[in-house]
Amino acid sequence: MLAKRIVPCLDIKNGRTVKGVNFVDLRDAGDPVALAKKYAETGADELVFLDISATEERRRTLVNLVRDVASQVNIPFTVGGGISSVSDVDILLQNGADKVSVNSSAVKRPQLVNELSQKFGSQCVVVAIDAKQIEGEWIVHLVGGKVPTELNLFDWAKEVEQRGAGEILFTSMNNDGTKDGFANEALSRLSDELNIPIIASGGAGNMQHFVDTFKQGKADAALAASVFHFQEIEIPELKLELKKQGISVRL
Repeated sequence: MLAKRIVPCLDIKNGRTVKGVNFVDLRDAGDPVALAKKYAETGADELVFLDISATEERRRTLVNLVRDVASQVNIPFTVGGGISSVSDVDILLQNGADKVSVNSSAVKRPQLVNELSQKFGSQCVVVAIDAKQIEGEWIVHLVGGKVPTELNLFDWAKEVEQRGAGEILFTSMNNDGTKDGFANEALSRLSDELNIPIIASGGAGNMQHFVDTFKQGKADAALAASVFHFQEIEIPELKLELKKQGISVRL
């Protein structure tokens, strides 16, 4: 069995790491460069950096900050926020990103996923999907969760897989920041219907939630932010607990 991955997420606004609940009420969570270094040194498998206001502010990702973070980590590093072209990705890869995450721009122009996977390989392309369960249906939202679309989570995930996405980063807006656990039913369905890795995001509150998302949600990786930023869970202890519960992880 492939090792399951633990992925801290740096949500960046105005050059600082922030964390909210259900995508709102953001509070400061520290210096992204220092946090990245700590995670790389304490056993994180990968790191995700999301410039959460880039799309809304219609600007590119903070390239200098990406370079500073990349200089401190020796693990796969995914960058997202405001990416809408091949040239945006070129710049980020030259400045230390290993993978890129596209979200709103892919919905607005799905061909972007094809272009990026053809140019850089599907292993480089993560499609992030923020979805909210509304009256039993998972609806895709854009611009940091502010704009609902007509798209269904599962249909959209299948489409981007066909277009060349190498991974799906699914954030449940209902679970985000609640610390009540991941959206395991939706994750399990995604895992059954797709052939690419699924990263679970939104809802981590304790170690058991990670166990559940790997066992019940069939996730390939679990992403979390505040529980790591505020030292509620330390990655080495989390990995030991996962191993104890029969889940394959890199120690």
